[in-house]
Amino acid sequence: MHTPVTHATTTSELRIVPASDAPFADVEAVFGTKGDPAHCWCQWYKIPGSDWRSIGDEALRDRLEAQLAASGTGPGLLAYDGDTPVGWCAVEPRPALVRLRHSRIVAGGTPDSDLGDPSIWAVSCFVVPRAHRKRGVGKALAEAASAYAREHGARILEGYAVDPSAREKPAAAELFHGTVTMFENAGFTEVARPKPDRAIMQLRLRD
Repeated sequence: MHTPVTHATTTSELRIVPASDAPFADVEAVFGTKGDPAHCWCQWYKIPGSDWRSIGDEALRDRLEAQLAASGTGPGLLAYDGDTPVGWCAVEPRPALVRLRHSRIVAGGTPDSDLGDPSIWAVSCFVVPRAHRKRGVGKALAEAASAYAREHGARILEGYAVDPSAREKPAAAELFHGTVTMFENAGFTEVARPKPDRAIMQLRLRD
């Protein structure tokens, strides 16, 4: 078992643990039954585009459950407010995200172009249910992801942030990658901007 990380927020303290140490029912509670999270289960970057449409919601859910049960590191962290699960953050070695190789978000943008380098990790997705937003859950998860990646030998942690200021009223559902400001507040630095409204953010954890 990993030692939980505690983060103070504006209203409470959050306890953040590897999702593999949590009951899967708590992961399900965060992802919910409606909206994009319940139709993705954090598998978007892990499945080639040619295969995506052939996999239904239940199979995607089963894939995440199996990934959490497997040995090794990743694929995510879960935040709790007391006993209530309030957020999810995907964090794992970047090579696990096979779709990144063909993503316009990354192609030509990341200064660390070896997408097979296991020392570079990615934090690719945040899920915070509506009732728990605007309380610093995302920032706390990003900070915990940094500690978790460092603990497991990562050299660099990378995120693919949305810049809401470069979009016209982005919907909350479009911000699951995290925002530029949220990553900056967690200590990340912008290293590339492959699109006007998308930035690659990095945090160097060791040389």
